[in-house]
Amino acid sequence: MTEKRTALTLDAEQTESALPFAALCLEIEKAILELSENRIIRPARQILPLGPLGTLSSLPATSYDLGVHKLVTYCPRNSDKGMPTISATVTAWSEETGQLVLQLDGTTVTTRRTAATSMVAMRLLSRVKEPQVAILGSGVQAEGHLLALAAMYPGASVWISGRSAKNVAALCERHRYLDLSIKPLSNAAFEGIDVVIAATSARQAIYHEPALASRLLIGVGAYLPEMAEYAPAVVRSSQLFIDDPLGGPQEAGDFIQAGVDWSTVRSLAEVMTGKVDIDRPRLFKNVGSAAWDLAAARCALHHLKG
Repeated sequence: MTEKRTALTLDAEQTESALPFAALCLEIEKAILELSENRIIRPARQILPLGPLGTLSSLPATSYDLGVHKLVTYCPRNSDKGMPTISATVTAWSEETGQLVLQLDGTTVTTRRTAATSMVAMRLLSRVKEPQVAILGSGVQAEGHLLALAAMYPGASVWISGRSAKNVAALCERHRYLDLSIKPLSNAAFEGIDVVIAATSARQAIYHEPALASRLLIGVGAYLPEMAEYAPAVVRSSQLFIDDPLGGPQEAGDFIQAGVDWSTVRSLAEVMTGKVDIDRPRLFKNVGSAAWDLAAARCALHHLKG
């Protein structure tokens, strides 16, 4: 008789500890290739209504070793109650027995695997070792990208811009211990910036600078067709890349509003085989995928096994 093992359940802090960025980036790179080879199966996310204004999103993925499922609830009325508007859980299931083996805090998984995917894109699409980075936004994803930059690009210089100068200052102060130079971005001055990471909930484009070969643009927000961070002219002037092509036509607001020809948008798997011209402007759209949640579950299980 097969022994039934008790599943491990990690809270937010434990989930963060189990997902060190260097290891997580390696797992995501592995998953990128496996996804392109159909060794990871993931459908488009399913979104159902939950209550009068909320949603319930389902993101499953399976592979030769694990099945994962992330459930995400969005309840905007919670902000009036002083409660989080987003709650998420990631579960991992044994491919061999179908038994639950791990449960992770989904919000932490999303934050860290999103930032790690951006770091993978930086490695593939930018050749700068100690980059000058501008982060647009001062929320959870901006914070996650700060932590990822400190782990993967120690010594980098980071400038942060946001709608609230108070929030930007607080974010800089809270993370002054990191091995980064972190300062507010004064007057949105982008001269000398190697990488721009837009991590906002903007409904209208906030970046209108000319597309430059010397600057990599990364979009993390704009996850709905009516949202955008990069102006259409910027999008159309750039080589376009995306982490998971399946979600792009429904979720990549910047690309949708620019009316891009999706046959010209390259995946990170294609970049790994050399389909990129480093001497032309480049824009990477990070829409997310259940495949990266599977990579995070693998990372956590390896970490826990020591």
